[in-house]
Amino acid sequence: MGGRWTTARWLTVGVSGALAVLFVLAALTTVFFRHSAAVTDRLVYQSSPALTEAVRLEAALVDQETGTRGYALSGQAQFLQPYTQGLAQQQDAVTQLRNLTAGDRALTADLDLVLSRAARWRADVGAPIAAAPPGRPAPVSASRTNQGKAEFDSLRAALRKQQAHLEERRDAARAELQHTRRVRNGIFSSVGLVVVILALLAFAALRRGVNAPLGRLARQARSVAEGDFEQPIETGGPADIRALARDVEAMRGRLARELAASRAARETIDAHAADLARSNAELEQFAYVASHDLQEPLRKVASFCQLLQRRYADKLDERAGQYIEYAVDGSLRMQTLISDLLAFSRVGRIHADYAPVDLGHIWDATTSALSVSLSETGAVLTHDPLPTVVGDATQLGMLLQNLITNAVKFRSDERTAHITLSCERHDDLWHFAFTDNGIGIEPEFAERVFVIFQRLHARDAYPGNGIGLAMCKKVIEFHGGTIAVDPGYSGGTRIVFTLPVDAAPVPPDGRPA
Repeated sequence: MGGRWTTARWLTVGVSGALAVLFVLAALTTVFFRHSAAVTDRLVYQSSPALTEAVRLEAALVDQETGTRGYALSGQAQFLQPYTQGLAQQQDAVTQLRNLTAGDRALTADLDLVLSRAARWRADVGAPIAAAPPGRPAPVSASRTNQGKAEFDSLRAALRKQQAHLEERRDAARAELQHTRRVRNGIFSSVGLVVVILALLAFAALRRGVNAPLGRLARQARSVAEGDFEQPIETGGPADIRALARDVEAMRGRLARELAASRAARETIDAHAADLARSNAELEQFAYVASHDLQEPLRKVASFCQLLQRRYADKLDERAGQYIEYAVDGSLRMQTLISDLLAFSRVGRIHADYAPVDLGHIWDATTSALSVSLSETGAVLTHDPLPTVVGDATQLGMLLQNLITNAVKFRSDERTAHITLSCERHDDLWHFAFTDNGIGIEPEFAERVFVIFQRLHARDAYPGNGIGLAMCKKVIEFHGGTIAVDPGYSGGTRIVFTLPVDAAPVPPDGRPA
């Protein structure tokens, strides 16, 4: 059963048991307090006052005897005053003794004996002497004198017996009070000892049953948190602490499995990264071959075809000349395509040096390089004040060059080309809008135009390889931005793109994070 008990249950049972023990001790303390109070009251309000009243009664009787003897010898009335006062004191003392000794037959019998002997002495001696007229000594015979002495001695004996019994009662009450105090002190000491024992037991139980398991659990969890995922989580204690340990162990096991899976995935990624690095190296080699070994034969084909046309023009018919023109045009387009592919593959790998770039200066340099075609077409270019961004100047120049070239190429024959670049800052991004009034792009082709080699028009209508906007997309994404065609714009084309205000983090592979 103890194995299924929780901390709350152990605490409830322990506290209830301690309270029960303390309640019993408190009840015993209350009982002895009441008993001690009763003994004290009996001593203070009965035994001691009763003995005092007995002494007063004796003094009253002695006063009566003294008064009668003096009156008998002198016959003067003032000698009867002690006798009269003694009677009053006797009555008051007897009343008090009756109240204080009520219920105690022995003491009541002692009082009755004293009163009977006092009554007999008063009847035989005291009253007759007090009844004699004043003025001369009352005649008292020797026999009456002896009788009075004997009766008063008997009365004194009864008084001594009464006082002895009252002293016994008082001493017994004192002894009982002392015993009660000793018992009370023992109970108080027991209560204190029990409280100390309960406190020590509670401390030991909490330390062994709660603190120790929690401490072990904390140490094991800390070891796991520091990276030792092989550390098992085991502990004892109440059921809820063991349940917590099982939950932590389950979490540790899951973390260990996830870590193992993560390590396996990382190893796979590292293997893929190595393959990718090898593939990139091969691509670099291919790019070198394409830029030198492939273009050289194409240049030879074009050159010799043109030489053949010039030297044997008079010997070739019109169809042969047309065939030669086709061969030359194909060679030149193949060279252009190879150059465009090389430029596209180099984005993010070549000229990837981040530095502050003044886009206004890049715009001026680009338009200056395209000044011939711009002047031939009569295109009008405007722009907002352009910011300085952090990036690669060469690639950003390629971005603006491709955007302007596309806008000029796809201008409308019905109106003069107007090209505008606007810029606004929102939070941590620069938002650009490149707008022209050309033939426009249909919304269904808004994403297709950024795919390499995707053309929307025939080659004889608009020259090119369909790589310009794909290169723009690659440059923007390398710099940590986005680019898209605004499908809601009419009257031309609007291409919107963003660039970070600060430099986008670039990992070692050259691709933006």
